[in-house]
Amino acid sequence: MKRVIVDYKKLDNHILNLLVEKFPDGYDDDDIVTYRNASNEVVECIEVRTEDTAYLVKVSKRLVMAMEVHEDVDTDSDSEEESSLDTEGLEGDEEDE
Repeated sequence: MKRVIVDYKKLDNHILNLLVEKFPDGYDDDDIVTYRNASNEVVECIEVRTEDTAYLVKVSKRLVMAMEVHEDVDTDSDSEEESSLDTEGLEGDEEDE
């Protein structure tokens, strides 16, 4: 199975749909996968799977905001486009944890 690490800035509607389906009420600490990257920094992710790929999506406050925005847009629209999510409006004063 292919494993792909995805930052919230690179999320597309397909991955966001998977996240919202798997975590409709949000995720909690038990859902977080932790590992150390090549720079020995701790990275926290949540995992969603398709038939052939496991996506590790990096956890951040912006991810939660993107999921909420996507869920709101998805319920307001019947469109199933596979385009990138515009996250420019989500660029806030997030403190790195």
